Amino acid sequence: MKLGLGTAQFGLPYGVANQQGKVCVDEISKILEYASSKGMKIVDTAILYGDCEYKLGNSGLKDWNVITKLPEIPNGCIDVISWVENSIYESINRLKIPKLYGLLIHNSEQLVNESGDILYSTLQNLKMNGYIEKVGISIYSPTELEFLYSNYFFDLVQAPFNVFDRRIETSGWLSRLKSAEVEVHVRSVFLQGLLLMSKKNRPIKFNQWDFHWEKWESWLRKNSLTALEASLSFVLSNENIDHVIVGVDSFEHIKEILNASDIKATNPPKSLAINDSKLLNPLNWVE
Repeated sequence: MKLGLGTAQFGLPYGVANQQGKVCVDEISKILEYASSKGMKIVDTAILYGDCEYKLGNSGLKDWNVITKLPEIPNGCIDVISWVENSIYESINRLKIPKLYGLLIHNSEQLVNESGDILYSTLQNLKMNGYIEKVGISIYSPTELEFLYSNYFFDLVQAPFNVFDRRIETSGWLSRLKSAEVEVHVRSVFLQGLLLMSKKNRPIKFNQWDFHWEKWESWLRKNSLTALEASLSFVLSNENIDHVIVGVDSFEHIKEILNASDIKATNPPKSLAINDSKLLNPLNWVE
């Protein structure tokens, strides 16, 4: 199963399209049980996702491969090694699992500063000692890989990828990572839900890209597809991608996604791709 479960909404009122707020533990347990029964194996979370790790641990993660993300090292941290190790041990305890399938550095800039080598070597030691299976990074743009890839080896890279945001592929990095046998996970496949919204529900600040929304909606109508079906089939059909992380905010939501994931591959026009980071990077949406 290529789909993996994103969990930001479990611990935070996350996403521009989120109308439900945080997901309760009972709902999380239902989501995990149902998703597992359909073959999903990857759970993607982060230490910074509020109380998400606690909720996941209390919901039960048997048979799941768990990936979490390490936040930035605090300013003024004197003992980086101890801080990193304690962060990982505490995360594993909250999740109530014996080890992490993956640990991603949440902010790749941490590897560029003076603590970068210490951070990386500490994670490699944790991997060698059996606390982590795969060490990797979460990126916002493939340009982050240009320095990092020549200085560090990663088992896993997570990047945004969707109908509008094809940078990881068009830059050549997707095929390059696959050739190096790096496991590739993609997120933001719905652009935080923007690709699924109608114009009346989409925040006004995104109207500056009306040309792209209209072209997308016109193509969907022409091909008799829902935005959910087309968004999923586009990313799931890419052979260089190992797992597609989808965030959900309810039990009905995961059912809807799994039902829509069976449609055959689609090829939205390449002209829908855009390189404008003001749209593609949610960090730039704050006014």
